[in-house]
Amino acid sequence: MSETTVTALNDADRAYELDRAHVFHSWSAQATLDPMVITKAEGSHVWDAEGNRLLDFTSQLVYTNLGHQHPRIVSAIQDQAATLCTVAPQFANGTRSEAARLIASHTPGDLNRVFFTNGGADANEHAIRMARLHTGKHKVLSTYRSYHGGTHLAVNVTGDPRRWPSDNGSDGTVHFFGPFLYRSPFHATTEAEECQRALEHLEQVITLEGASTIAAVVLEPIPGTAGVMIPPAGYLEGVRDLCDRHGIVFIADEVMAGFGRSGKWFALEHADVVPDLLTFAKGVNSGYVPLGGVAINEAIYDTFTDRPYPGGLTYSGHPLACAAAVATIRAMEDDRIVEHAADLGDTVLGPGLCELADKHDWIGEVRGTGAFWAIEFVADQETREPLAPYGGSSPEMAAILAACKRRGLLPFVNFNRIHIVPPLTTTVQEARQGLAILDKALTEARVSAQ
Repeated sequence: MSETTVTALNDADRAYELDRAHVFHSWSAQATLDPMVITKAEGSHVWDAEGNRLLDFTSQLVYTNLGHQHPRIVSAIQDQAATLCTVAPQFANGTRSEAARLIASHTPGDLNRVFFTNGGADANEHAIRMARLHTGKHKVLSTYRSYHGGTHLAVNVTGDPRRWPSDNGSDGTVHFFGPFLYRSPFHATTEAEECQRALEHLEQVITLEGASTIAAVVLEPIPGTAGVMIPPAGYLEGVRDLCDRHGIVFIADEVMAGFGRSGKWFALEHADVVPDLLTFAKGVNSGYVPLGGVAINEAIYDTFTDRPYPGGLTYSGHPLACAAAVATIRAMEDDRIVEHAADLGDTVLGPGLCELADKHDWIGEVRGTGAFWAIEFVADQETREPLAPYGGSSPEMAAILAACKRRGLLPFVNFNRIHIVPPLTTTVQEARQGLAILDKALTEARVSAQ
């Protein structure tokens, strides 16, 4: 064993001890935690405390779109640090300005103004604040199967169980059912029926809540954490029409789906829809330095041309984060990363996952696009009973996860699903390797469960 490896392992032991002594982890019961120590990362791989190399099919929390330690991003951060590490948001600086220009060059329609935040949750908080001030209305509508962030308002807009402990029903948030044919709340049997009935349901919610009270509808164009549910054709266009008819701001949460994840720069491009506000984070700079933001259309921008916007952040448009964004977007353009993600989905991930579904009876459905896929695991394909309960886990899902890790794959697991969300730079060979590992892990876990 080399001296470098010994040092890394010793550092890993200390990292674990200090973590358990001092670090308070999110979304967790602290006493039951046994966190994996990551000692280094490169490209599509990470290394754990024992020196095992794992293929990262999580992109961490679905944000390392250009993989780990991308040389252009690392160099950009280093160069920026040598020139200007930080500057307060009231001053202009070239790196922030260029980041805003590059983002605006890819956002749809007239979303040409960018308000920078530190991440996705505060981006959604500020988008909602802008919508409320612009319309003079208060309520915000969002779907049950959704995730919009962990800050107070954002988590109340969220539709998954993480909302429950903080939801006192006092933040003006109202939830409705989005389309999801596999578990249709509308008893639909086709995508067309699901689309029509979901839009009729949303229109009824708007009518019963009172359009005069509703500031915004917040949607993930492709819900991410909730299950990578591709909306049926016509749904997003229908939401846009409802918002227009009722004077409601349409906020698109592209925090996870944006910047190439779905095989388009933004997931809305699959439907050719332009929202009033678009929130982003994660993939904008591959998560190398925290950064998020709101892209704003001209109508909402005009609301604040003479009226001060009552909001801001100390680190808004931080130079190190913006330098990482500039490098990320330029690398995506130069290396045709979005096109590669689309091709990866069309030729490797999509067909490969369908083959796994034909082979393994625990798989109820696979769905996705680009490098953005989910496998829905069920105990019974006929009844579609989930292999783990909503908001929880199960021995079967734990066995699948353990088998994947033993074989060198780090999967993204949520309830009864595994999300296939590798870096957009993942090679065809790496993608196939990951699917092969998953295939073997499913066989092993299924045999052990019998």
